[in-house]
Amino acid sequence: MNTPEWSVLLKSHIVSWAHALGFADVGISLGPTAADTAALNQWLANGLHGDMDFMERWGSARGRIDTLVPEATTVISVSQPYFPATAAEPWSILNNPRAAYISRYALNRDYHKTMRSKLAKLAQHIEDWLRAEGLPFEHAVRSRAMVDSAPLMEKPAAREAGLGFIGRNTNLIHAKKGSWFFIGELVTNLPLPIDTPASAHCGTCQACLPSCPTGALTPDGHIDARRCISYFTIEHKRSIPQELRPLMGNRIYGCDDCQLVCPFNSFDQPTQDPDFQPRLHLDQIELLDLWSWTEEQFLRNFEGSPIRRIGYDQWMRNLAVALGNAPYAARVVEALSQRRGEFNELIQEHIDWALAQQGRRQLGDSN
Repeated sequence: MNTPEWSVLLKSHIVSWAHALGFADVGISLGPTAADTAALNQWLANGLHGDMDFMERWGSARGRIDTLVPEATTVISVSQPYFPATAAEPWSILNNPRAAYISRYALNRDYHKTMRSKLAKLAQHIEDWLRAEGLPFEHAVRSRAMVDSAPLMEKPAAREAGLGFIGRNTNLIHAKKGSWFFIGELVTNLPLPIDTPASAHCGTCQACLPSCPTGALTPDGHIDARRCISYFTIEHKRSIPQELRPLMGNRIYGCDDCQLVCPFNSFDQPTQDPDFQPRLHLDQIELLDLWSWTEEQFLRNFEGSPIRRIGYDQWMRNLAVALGNAPYAARVVEALSQRRGEFNELIQEHIDWALAQQGRRQLGDSN
């Protein structure tokens, strides 16, 4: 792609503006490659997306940026760290079966809103500069901000922009900053200079594979959603397979295990951004405290949180599984029993399973 001289200067401004808005890294690419599209199609053909039908509906379109913005030519990818500096140490929560483990990215404000707002400001900076400079761009400037909100293969686009490589755990990993960061994009029809793609650095390391509680990661760098805790606690709306429930432990929203063991995350610097610090003690709250919430409390407490979108019933389903995995306690049995008649058949089935698990532990049967 030929780029006019003014686009080089614009790119330098884009980098400065992105950093001023709080983004850690910014890069520009042509979007996902043909190889990325082929890999996605094979993943879908193998059924590894579970019942996420929306993945199949868009299919190969996820590799075409011109389906998102007419005449799109480039993708501006950005990253923002989210590991909360003030949160409780993750393993201390995962090793406490009475505590609730919530993925570190979801402990506070919805990142979609935070990042899209900043990307919209970046787009405005670009348009204002072009207008002020009176540059002869032949088309009307078109751009679209997105953060996990449109059919685009975001991680491949970010890899091509040099923001990190896609590791064996399927996460985007920066070789010097780890993987605890969000990514977002501004797809645009501007002819901008592109960056060098990031190269892979996993090498022979396979630490993430045995760390996955349910064995959802495959040796060839794919994830089987049909065994993934994040998928079941967030995307899956129906009954969680009984054989996977004991493996979920106290993980009630998402799962971070493969990131926690990744050597590259030893370089990570926690974010100081107040938007991503824990609220309501969600980083170390007990399961029974959450179990006592009414639907009204759920909606109020998760206003502006990514957790709110799964809904109260799914939230209680997840909690029921975690309580079933907790050590036997009379107060757990009492709490589960008191709410047996409040929910639909789906939630009721998980409550009954949890009570059965508690009963077996009371009798000393760990199976």
